[in-house]
Amino acid sequence: MWPPTGNHEGCPYNPETMRAFIAIDLPESLRVALRRKQADFRSVSPDARWTQPEGIHLTLKFLGEIPDHKVREVAECLKKLGPFEPFAIRVKGFGFFPDGRRPRVFWVGIEESASLIHLAEQVDKAMETIGFAREQRAFHPHLTLARFKVPQAQPALQAAISQDPEQDLGSFDVSEFFLFESKLSPHGAEYRKAERFP
Repeated sequence: MWPPTGNHEGCPYNPETMRAFIAIDLPESLRVALRRKQADFRSVSPDARWTQPEGIHLTLKFLGEIPDHKVREVAECLKKLGPFEPFAIRVKGFGFFPDGRRPRVFWVGIEESASLIHLAEQVDKAMETIGFAREQRAFHPHLTLARFKVPQAQPALQAAISQDPEQDLGSFDVSEFFLFESKLSPHGAEYRKAERFP
């Protein structure tokens, strides 16, 4: 799926519903590394809209605007998945969606692991049972660093990442995921953990 998250920053806000997505949270050490990389790239791509590091998550499934009663149904459905074995994921490499010629999203990659793919598939299947459409494209785990209002080539940014295209930003252990609520504010999107699934 490109991107697998949808664009949950741009959805219209309805106070009677919750803009929701299911995601893995990041450790602070990785947020620091992402913030540093964004600072390195800002000078070569000033027209990009850079994502706030505290708002970056590894999204497993974007749900969109859902009413309160549906939030409870989502939480109960995810609880039925039961516990999963903790696993490690590595953050490395950069790229663009849909491609480098007309990019809309600039991302840092997640080295795919069987455990991560399995978790995403289980979440997707569970959500289908309560009315959410299955994803039509393959799960492509990534962390969004920036978006572009105008999808046009970014030669300076491409040159910067080509110096070390597989740059490794480290790894972290995954032992839980969350149902997140996203609300728009004058300062951008704000996120709240509505439910935890260890």
